[in-house]
Amino acid sequence: MMTAAPDAVCAAVRRERLCAAVARALTGDAALHYRSGRLCRQVRPLPLHAPHLRSDATQDDFALLRGAADCAAMRLVHSDAALHRSLSPTPYIERLLFEIFEQIRCEAQPAPGMHGLARNLRDRFESWSRGYFRAGLADDHLGILVYTVVQIAWSRVTGWPVLDETEGLIEATRAGIVPQIGSDLAGLRRHRFDQRAYARPARELAHRIASMLAHARARFGDSGENERKPDDALTAFSLWVDFDESQEAGAESAAPGASRSLDPSTQGYRAYTTQFDREVRAAALARRPLLRDYRAKLDERIAESGINSARIARELQSALAVPRRDGWSFGEEDGRIDGRRLAQVISSPAERRVFMQERMRPHGDCAIAFLIDCSASMKAQIETVAMLVDSLARASEQAGLATEVLGFTTGAWNGGRARLRWLASARPSHPGRLNELCHMVFKTANDSWRRARTDIAALFKADLFREGVDGEAVEWACARLAALAVTRRILVVISDGSPMDAATAQANHAAYLDAHLKEVLLRHQTLRDVDVVGLGIGRDLSAYYRHCATLDPDEPLDTKRLVGVARWIGARR
Repeated sequence: MMTAAPDAVCAAVRRERLCAAVARALTGDAALHYRSGRLCRQVRPLPLHAPHLRSDATQDDFALLRGAADCAAMRLVHSDAALHRSLSPTPYIERLLFEIFEQIRCEAQPAPGMHGLARNLRDRFESWSRGYFRAGLADDHLGILVYTVVQIAWSRVTGWPVLDETEGLIEATRAGIVPQIGSDLAGLRRHRFDQRAYARPARELAHRIASMLAHARARFGDSGENERKPDDALTAFSLWVDFDESQEAGAESAAPGASRSLDPSTQGYRAYTTQFDREVRAAALARRPLLRDYRAKLDERIAESGINSARIARELQSALAVPRRDGWSFGEEDGRIDGRRLAQVISSPAERRVFMQERMRPHGDCAIAFLIDCSASMKAQIETVAMLVDSLARASEQAGLATEVLGFTTGAWNGGRARLRWLASARPSHPGRLNELCHMVFKTANDSWRRARTDIAALFKADLFREGVDGEAVEWACARLAALAVTRRILVVISDGSPMDAATAQANHAAYLDAHLKEVLLRHQTLRDVDVVGLGIGRDLSAYYRHCATLDPDEPLDTKRLVGVARWIGARR
């Protein structure tokens, strides 16, 4: 199955789009969008300044997602990032608290009359507070101290009461610390509309609380080994947040597509030689009798699964086709009067079918390419992949959409002739990609499914599967789509993991191909020429693809699952 139910995946995507639209409307920033639950500007995720800003579109209901979007938007509107960085304290704990205090200040300033926005902000904070408490994170001395400080600061600055459910829990701690921090809390309330003035009591309060935490840790013997790690705490509703000053400071100046993970020689990604690269028709790699046997095997599997192509086609058509004028429909009971039937109006006044209407028919002004990772690890799942791609290609054609089925692998194991040439040249440093690429075409956009059905069955040929250079394959597939005269282009990359070529990794560094793939995806995401999405076969591809889903290869592929995949593809708008 997919990582979430197909309908849930589509619903999560729609909710994130609505939240992104809200954030853009509140901030006036057209570059904002959500990616895997994170608010991003263009292609860069914005830092989470407080734990209650973290959201999950597949788990949270829409009200909580709206609250997180509103919280993030209020921070962008009411906080000067450069001024905030200049005023932030250096010690980690103090800076963490300072970040949260600034987020609280921003959330205390909803525009007059926007009562729904204020309610969303309050609901989001209270939901996080309940989760923190119920997870047992307030059970120890440090947890209850930080939780109490955040609760009373939020209440004092926003004017809303602390959470009823935990008011009794924090009462003793509050009574013990308020005499020491009361003046700072009053300063937060008094200067909540002035960021620079607010920073002074916020810094002082953060310093006092950090001192209390250090004293409590020493008093109760809390060693560094027991201190919560930021990554663990983020997933368990803790108060650690992921701020990164270098990321914030460099966000405006970093060029799209730049990658610090590439070759330290600053040459960027390159191929040592392209002489042995090739693009071939997949059918040319297998004998025709063998292809016919493969096709018979694929047809048998599809028949056993009872896949309904017409239903899948309707889903794709409703999501991707656009209406186009296709003449007139005459003899209608309403619409425009048909001048040729004016005489009938006189002779038969009771006759109503004298109108005509403009006829609109769905037109598939969209192309979909399926790019299959033909690396060795995919060999065990190729039956599922072949059924998936064959059924979707057939349904797409029935929906009037242009489709291509492509694949990528390497021409040899461990580099082949490219690596031998490099060895013969005394192994120069940073050679770049060291293997022969093999890009395979199973179906072109001009081929009908019936004509290409035998070629698609070449996926069953086991010796096609070697290693994978995903970045260049995505570039190749996008270039093919860009040559088609359509309005929308979607590339579905079907893979089970990260790029892998042993020769390239050994001669450069382990993340060389990974970094290039991310750079390629970043570029197309910025250009918005092709919507590149990842369909993981038993693997989560969210580390690479902004939009991705996971298909469980151990579950039978039937019409319901294919309809879910079709809806997921159609949700890319």
